[in-house]
Amino acid sequence: MSTDPRIRDGIEASYGGVAVRGDEVLVITPAGRRRITALPKGGPRHGESGRDAAGREVREETGVTVEVGEKLGEVTYAYRRDGRRIRKIVHFYLCTFVSGSTDDHDHEVDDARWVPLEEAATSLTYEGERRLVARAISRLAAERR
Repeated sequence: MSTDPRIRDGIEASYGGVAVRGDEVLVITPAGRRRITALPKGGPRHGESGRDAAGREVREETGVTVEVGEKLGEVTYAYRRDGRRIRKIVHFYLCTFVSGSTDDHDHEVDDARWVPLEEAATSLTYEGERRLVARAISRLAAERR
């Protein structure tokens, strides 16, 4: 049995946020990966809920504090680490801007920036994350009616 809080039933779990401010969403460029545009996400700490991990990861990777709202969905994929295939699921929450500046992002990120929601729905590198932004746009539109 793994003592790593990210591993459960052989699947690595992470948590992230679709952080919204008006009609913009917060995106990152991970350190050393200048061609990647993604949503902030990362693994939980021991005893931390998924919701708390999502808020912490957004804050650490972007410098922005958010209010973590409803769960939007998951993205699943596999990758290789040390020659082993790792199955991963990232749980994303809809988050709203509270305070902070993207200038305060951490070392894991080369850039954190606000982009229009509609742009992110087509320009994020990963298809699953593009789908989550589209879902966020739909939910936000329904709330604004």
